[in-house]
Amino acid sequence: MKILPGFVTVDPIVDKGGAMNYGSAFLPATFQGTRLSSGSRGVPNIANRQLTPADQRRQLDFIPRANRRLLKHDPGHPEVEGLVQSYELAYRMQTSVPETLDLSREPQHIRRLYGLDDRATSQFGTQCLLARRLAEQGVRFIQLTSAGWDHHNDIRPALGGRAVTIDKPIAGLLADLKQRGLLKDTLVVWGGEFGRTPNSDNNGGRGHNNKGYTMWMAGGGVKRGLRYGATDELGREAVEGVMHTADLHATILHLLGLDHEQLTYRYAGRDFRLTDTAGRVAREILG
Repeated sequence: MKILPGFVTVDPIVDKGGAMNYGSAFLPATFQGTRLSSGSRGVPNIANRQLTPADQRRQLDFIPRANRRLLKHDPGHPEVEGLVQSYELAYRMQTSVPETLDLSREPQHIRRLYGLDDRATSQFGTQCLLARRLAEQGVRFIQLTSAGWDHHNDIRPALGGRAVTIDKPIAGLLADLKQRGLLKDTLVVWGGEFGRTPNSDNNGGRGHNNKGYTMWMAGGGVKRGLRYGATDELGREAVEGVMHTADLHATILHLLGLDHEQLTYRYAGRDFRLTDTAGRVAREILG
């Protein structure tokens, strides 16, 4: 049986925001994403070249004992417990990860489907294929990242160039999940941190817009071919089917089989919900 994390992030942005891009917020550190690279490195230092498996096992048995003695005297550091669990997970991943990330076993028609041998699509195509392989091995949450969309100038050529790098890999991922019978149980969510304004910014670019932008979902219980909501005629602000971030979270949690009003975690003296005190499930988009 392969041992893999419950949340994997592939090629996350680390120079802007760092771990906040895949962190666990008020949840314990053990719930944050495990970073993987779509390049040749995969997981840095996945192999222990200094110790035998037996010696490494003894080392890992000693480290948690020392850390838990520390927690006994100073229990106010939950990040230490997360560190203890991360050591154990890393040890178990040493055999599971290299095999899961080995794309050489994939046939040529799958490589073509994801665009792995095309320079424009190879990087994000590799991310998407890794996502399918991770999902097959039971990883519950997989985050992919495509950077370079902050188009404050020259948006026409820049946007087209970025779209070319992701369109084929995304289509390949959806088709591959469907042909393997995985799409019906896998929710795919695509989005960014904000949209763009309809008015010009700098030299033919667009500014940030948090009042009206598009996200899409596929599989996992959502209706097919449905467009939900609309902006005004200029695309400046959502005016129909307005969905707050809390509504989006509530809907995603519902599709995952969770009631957002019952999902709480005690932190700083009160029970916190992901949707806090808001959130409405958008039942209009449910299949």
